[in-house]
Amino acid sequence: MKLARIGDAGAERPVVVTAEGYRDLSALTDDITGEFLAEGGLDRVRAALSAGELPLVDGSDQRVGAPIARPSAIICIGMNYAAHAAESGSAPPEVPILFLKTPNTVAGPHDVARIPRKSTKTDWEVELAVVIGKRASYLESPAQSLEHIAGFTIANDLSEREWQLEISGGQWSKGKSAPGFTPLGPWLVTPDEARYQDLRLTSHVNGEPRQDSRTSDLIFGVDELVYQLSQWMTLEPGDLVLTGTPEGVALSGRFPYLKAGDVVELEIEGLGTQRQEFVDA
Repeated sequence: MKLARIGDAGAERPVVVTAEGYRDLSALTDDITGEFLAEGGLDRVRAALSAGELPLVDGSDQRVGAPIARPSAIICIGMNYAAHAAESGSAPPEVPILFLKTPNTVAGPHDVARIPRKSTKTDWEVELAVVIGKRASYLESPAQSLEHIAGFTIANDLSEREWQLEISGGQWSKGKSAPGFTPLGPWLVTPDEARYQDLRLTSHVNGEPRQDSRTSDLIFGVDELVYQLSQWMTLEPGDLVLTGTPEGVALSGRFPYLKAGDVVELEIEGLGTQRQEFVDA
């Protein structure tokens, strides 16, 4: 299944995306939240969809929001593609590199994106994002991870590289948490419809190719990441895990950083597309 949220920011309506169009989930839930996922929400959607109980709703002219309401945590993995680690000047990590983004950075996949005040090094990063559907703590093995995953979506892990690396004090989150720095969506795609182990992910800036890789190139795959994270923290339903970005970002020195007027387009196979036009804050 593909779940989405449509409507004005702060007033989104939960829907399921079908071949016929959007079908309204308002009779089942007010929103797509961690609580909804943890309490069997996806099973209720499947049952109602099969029974023909979900009415069509016209969303053709409506904004698409992030596919899940504000998460309690955004947990990010750095340098999880060997080629990206190399372009960042680092060796591939031997253990997952962890940093956090603030939950209020989440934005819709096509919302206007703002370059922060005084920023000179705003960068793009296409990433596979994992949506946690069931509390995960001290999993016994990576094989248990999938039962704790509600689905997958696209994230743009926008980054201000000067703040992240040059004035960070050794912590990356300063350069990761500007307003709107996590465009998310358009859909939450359940694992049965997402070959998450091997999906193509790409990014373009002003129509020019930047990143082009596959999730099979991840150093630490999705199952391993969820397992390892559960040893260090409790993952809650609705939390996001951003799994890392491949090579092809401005940090490499091969491309200019983003400026007002630039357009970034991201795509992950089977998960949809994003498009952000950048303006000054």
